[in-house]
Amino acid sequence: MVSLKELWLVRHGESVGNVAATGAEVAGEEVIALAMRDADVPLSDTGVEQARALGAALREADELPQIAWLSPYLRAQQTFALSVEHGAAVDRVLTDERLRDRELGILDLLTWRGVAARHPEEAERRARLGKYYHRPPGGESWADVALRLRSFLRDALDADARVGLVVAHDAVVMLLVSLLTGMDEPHLVEFAAAHTVLNASVTRLRFDGTRWHLVDFSDVRHLEQLGAEITVHPGSPDVQPG
Repeated sequence: MVSLKELWLVRHGESVGNVAATGAEVAGEEVIALAMRDADVPLSDTGVEQARALGAALREADELPQIAWLSPYLRAQQTFALSVEHGAAVDRVLTDERLRDRELGILDLLTWRGVAARHPEEAERRARLGKYYHRPPGGESWADVALRLRSFLRDALDADARVGLVVAHDAVVMLLVSLLTGMDEPHLVEFAAAHTVLNASVTRLRFDGTRWHLVDFSDVRHLEQLGAEITVHPGSPDVQPG
């Protein structure tokens, strides 16, 4: 029995990790210069601005989410806190470790050039196995993340609420969309290649009593309306895109 009728999926605002990763890619570097663990990466100044603009979208919603689930990672926690600092109250707020970002294991903090140079065998394995099933040593594949998100959904969809909010990461948003709408691996890979989950964007899904439908994907109208910068930072650059 599904209690939720609508689910909002929010990617955190731009983080200092996003900025560092994109800068390293543009500069052709092998290593991303970031001296902190992934869980502790905070928002950038632009990310703070984006998170506050997200609050406007919450305040103007026809129906506010009654429950929110947050990734335990700092950038997601900050995004939610800043979005509700001016009165967009949510009745229940839960932190759920199943919503954490994908773990990259030995490929953490490497650009795709770094992977090719330092772990060419992993670049080859990824090319052979594909984006969905490639698991870096010590890390997770997309399939691994999907498994923990299936567990999360079993609990979340029965929540005593009509509208729910998830604040997490781009891979989490993408995989939740695929699980709820029933995408198989080829359709998910095709969809992900053509769509990017923008920072502080809102993706909305609605349940019609039988199926979940994608209403909006990576909507950033709230950022445009308030003049907040729209940032495009693809997911973890563990391998060359493709």
